[in-house]
Amino acid sequence: MKNCILLISLISFSLYSHAQNRISGYIKDAKTGENLIGANIWQPSTKKGTSANSYGFYSLNIPGDTAIIEVSYVGYATVRKFIELKGPTTLNFELELSDELSEVVVKGSRPDLELTKMSSMKISAQDIKAIPALLGEVDVLKTIQLMPGVQSGSEGSSGIYVRGGGPDQNLILLDGVPVYNASHLFGFFSVFNADAISNVEVIKGGFPARYGGRLSSVIDINMKDGNMKNWQAEGGIGLISSRLSVEGPIKKDKGSIILSGRRTYIDILARPLIRASTDDIDLGYFFHDFNAKANYKFSDKDRVYISAYTGKDKFYARDEYEFDNGGTINEYKDEAGIQWGNFTTAGRWNHLFSNQLFLNTTATYSQYSFDLFNESYSRYATPDEEIEENFYSEYTSGIKDYGLKFDFDYYLNNGHSLKFGANYIYHIFQPEAFNFEADFEADFDSPNSKPIYGNEFSIYVEDEFEPISKLKVNAGIHASAFRVKEEFYPSFQPRVSARYLVNNKLSFKASYAEMAQFLHLLTNSGIGLPTDLWVPVTDNIKPQYAQQTAIGMSSLIADGKYDFSVEGYYKNMNNLIEYKEGSNFLNLDESWEDKVAVGDGWSYGAEFLFRKKEGNFNGWIGYTLSYNNRQFDNLNFGRVFPYKYDRRHDISVVTNYRINEKWEISGTWVYGTGNAITLPIAKIAPISERPRPDDGNYYGDNDLYQYSDRNAYRMPAYHRADFGITRHKEKDWGSSSWTVSIYNLYNRQNPFYVGTTTNSIGETSFSQISLFQLIPSFTYNFKFRPHEK
Repeated sequence: MKNCILLISLISFSLYSHAQNRISGYIKDAKTGENLIGANIWQPSTKKGTSANSYGFYSLNIPGDTAIIEVSYVGYATVRKFIELKGPTTLNFELELSDELSEVVVKGSRPDLELTKMSSMKISAQDIKAIPALLGEVDVLKTIQLMPGVQSGSEGSSGIYVRGGGPDQNLILLDGVPVYNASHLFGFFSVFNADAISNVEVIKGGFPARYGGRLSSVIDINMKDGNMKNWQAEGGIGLISSRLSVEGPIKKDKGSIILSGRRTYIDILARPLIRASTDDIDLGYFFHDFNAKANYKFSDKDRVYISAYTGKDKFYARDEYEFDNGGTINEYKDEAGIQWGNFTTAGRWNHLFSNQLFLNTTATYSQYSFDLFNESYSRYATPDEEIEENFYSEYTSGIKDYGLKFDFDYYLNNGHSLKFGANYIYHIFQPEAFNFEADFEADFDSPNSKPIYGNEFSIYVEDEFEPISKLKVNAGIHASAFRVKEEFYPSFQPRVSARYLVNNKLSFKASYAEMAQFLHLLTNSGIGLPTDLWVPVTDNIKPQYAQQTAIGMSSLIADGKYDFSVEGYYKNMNNLIEYKEGSNFLNLDESWEDKVAVGDGWSYGAEFLFRKKEGNFNGWIGYTLSYNNRQFDNLNFGRVFPYKYDRRHDISVVTNYRINEKWEISGTWVYGTGNAITLPIAKIAPISERPRPDDGNYYGDNDLYQYSDRNAYRMPAYHRADFGITRHKEKDWGSSSWTVSIYNLYNRQNPFYVGTTTNSIGETSFSQISLFQLIPSFTYNFKFRPHEK
């Protein structure tokens, strides 16, 4: 490590030996002291600038002894400051929320225009909370689904499909830790509590070299650090769940902590009604999650963070009875259900070696597991004998990760900003295990019950530089490898993105990225069910690879009040897996490797985004035109077929209007081409070998169907409007608000599933199942802010 730092210092000295002044420091929220990730700082006269890293740290060279500096962040008032310098200077900035100032000049986000990064978008917690929600539950992933290039799987679900990729191809990070199943309520809500989140960045292409391990997207979610100045609490009470967050300083301006929890109570409220309608069968469902994070600044150069998340879902059915029939006792107890959950934790240490070299060291642990279970007990007793029987079956699957990574930011000069680091993950896979125990049978264990161990390594380096005036390039290499059993898979992945700044209102961008993925997800559906199995590469199942090219244009309109962007992309994917026809996770007589087919996929399209980010009226309009195909030698007779979520046209309109200090309204409208499906095209009635019963009723054999090519038909188009209205009220103790929202405002009957039905005379027709109709909901939110001392 010391040799590496010495080498970098020598390079820095040789390239930049003449005197220049450097300013560095942190950019924070003035009210809470939280770091503002990705805040922009730049010098208008030289048109040079940079962005704060994931911990709010920046470093910028200033030619000369004086300068005017602008610091900006979406939703905050821009700070413009004149500075005088006499050498390297530490300069921290605190920005104030624009809606808390009496007069705010809304300025265009010109620094965004200058970034090399493309195919990405940042979303704040305020944006997430402003969008109308299903059953009052604001949701990070549903907000992301409203972006061009991102699709939902099915009605109401939080599944994410990015530029033709599958749900396993999204790297979802919570404070740097991978989350393997991000769904609550069988996919209808995500596991992320908006009260505990500071911001979200979604990257769909042009991936920086520091990210790896997935093909289609990076969803980088940062938890709040916690208020470093004062204690505060906030929460909400909704139709199906309530939540509460508490945060405050451990020591003022030195450290902070935040605790945030959420739980549903629909199982408790609905239990009497369910028991009354199901002959006392106890049927229920609940989920809960809890976030915690603490940080402490030991010095101006050292800061430590500890964060954790835990969440669980459980669906169950319980039946119990006992009766005495003239001395004969019958007793029966049964419980069946499914439960799944995540646990993640991270410890991070920030160290500032100098005003040019920043290090973040992270140790992580992540666990995901699900459990499908059935347990029963019966007792039969007479005066002469007693018989007891116990039965237990369990199907489990899961994955555990232990990780360690080092990330360096080295600000060589304004022409070169380096990032480099290394990452190691130790995986423990439990693809599937079945356990059966009974008094009347021998115990049985699935042959697949042994865990699989994998080692994943990666190193990266990326440099952002300007080879010529107006052209900025981010180029890097991500090298990774995976070792499982006796197999070793190396991968070398070049990444490059560039922007050419035509003028202060227009830039062109392009990118190319190669990605590798050493994990696969075996899925039976697109709903994100917990029965989806995470499996590693093996000697038979190779890693997934992708190459993506994108070009685009970004423009500011009307002095920066609006921005418009358009991108075109092409992505090729290799070694994708899907279940073979007729296979699923409960085929216990064969290994999961024998259940899958391997093939390729490709997608291409164009995305348009028109956005207004600031002011009382804001929102965006997004449109995606896309094509998405698959080809497997062992599926569809080897012919090319459209992916299930090949959606030709996808439109989203998001609006938010703050009428005054008390009232705010919001609305969304979405439209999408119907999902591709496979349907029967003919029915063959088999000749029954059984005689017709004397009673005249003919049962016959099951009908046989001849099916179309895979995904040859389309469901009806999907479209829906949502609406919300919020009334804010300031209180002596803080603030409160009531939000009334309506999901599916005009009661569109959108298809969730299309199946076949046969009437009494044997005629077969298709029928559509719709899940959500018009659903009103309300939420009471509160925020307790004690007076500052």
